[in-house]
Amino acid sequence: MLKRSSKAQRILLPLLNCGCIVLLWQVAVTHRWISPLSLASPFEAARVAVGSFNILLPHILATTYATLLTFVLSSAGGILLGALLMHWRRFCLAVFPSLVMFQLLPKIALAPLFVVWFGVNMLSRLSFASFIAFFPIVLATLAGLRAADPLVLNLCRSVRASPAQIFWQVRLPYAVPLIMSGLKVGMTLAITGVIVSEFVTVQSGLGYIIVFASSNLQIDLMFAALGWVSLIGLLCYGAVLLLERAILMRLGAPVTGGLSRPGEAAP
Repeated sequence: MLKRSSKAQRILLPLLNCGCIVLLWQVAVTHRWISPLSLASPFEAARVAVGSFNILLPHILATTYATLLTFVLSSAGGILLGALLMHWRRFCLAVFPSLVMFQLLPKIALAPLFVVWFGVNMLSRLSFASFIAFFPIVLATLAGLRAADPLVLNLCRSVRASPAQIFWQVRLPYAVPLIMSGLKVGMTLAITGVIVSEFVTVQSGLGYIIVFASSNLQIDLMFAALGWVSLIGLLCYGAVLLLERAILMRLGAPVTGGLSRPGEAAP
């Protein structure tokens, strides 16, 4: 009964919160507490989102495709780089400070520079979005691989396990929860990077629709595009959550969204 109540709360409480926000938003715009020129009503934005679906569909698909491809590239690159930083100490000492320095730069200001480097094309969009998304995955992978239990590592070395065996059978299972946390952050940053890149690099995508609508004061269309961006982001994030759940269940770890180690009993 307690588990059912907890699951119901996880569903109902967010829905109730969103419903209250939408209701207050609608009332504020309807009663002119906020100008419709600065904030469209949610019902009007939903009407435009549905009514203009045929027009927006190519842009929705373009943004979705770019987001998924960015996530795959940044995930592969981030996990690989994190593993290299873990196993190659000199490489870590040489490269990691540069990674931190690049992450401290204002990324939005760098978007035009990627256009200069790669041109106005898909490569420019993917490069910029991946540049934004991959760093949290690198950090999560590095921290996860370092989180293996020292007692287990010493036991493996005492039985002369090879470095490859230690990596695949010990370090990687311990690192999975942290890596999945990095992937969840990376997914949110991937769609952010794609939208920002669409502001400056292409003539398609929901980012382009947002810029077009704002320049023409079509506030309802702009919020309709933002609604579709939010929906794409939620679906992609949910897919990562399902992947995390499947992997943790495969490893026998508790599916709690935390950082529990594989094999621990659920609290």
